[in-house]
Amino acid sequence: MSLTKQTGNYGEELAQKYVVEQGFKILHTNWRHKNWEVDIIAEKEDILHFIEVKTRQYSPFGYPENNVKQQKMNALKNAAAVYLEKNPQWHSIQFDVIAITLQNNLVKEICWIDDVFF
Repeated sequence: MSLTKQTGNYGEELAQKYVVEQGFKILHTNWRHKNWEVDIIAEKEDILHFIEVKTRQYSPFGYPENNVKQQKMNALKNAAAVYLEKNPQWHSIQFDVIAITLQNNLVKEICWIDDVFF
């Protein structure tokens, strides 16, 4: 497994723990439909959160959240539309990004950016 994939998997594990610590109930991790994937689908106070997790080793040249490009946002929206079609009980949703910066495989920063787009 590549170092990038290992870092991503580790970041997703950290994000899942963080989401639970913040009082959310995780409904799904790595939920897939066709080529679309949502890293975490969680619920809190009747709001469904579609969460993209981005992790990178510390670099002075940018932040993990800068890697959430328009193509990824579109894929997340498409996956959410399919999920909501199959789960119509949800009326309030939002899209979030959890950006994790590691330094020597230790957490340097976790940044939760909520309601990033519609």
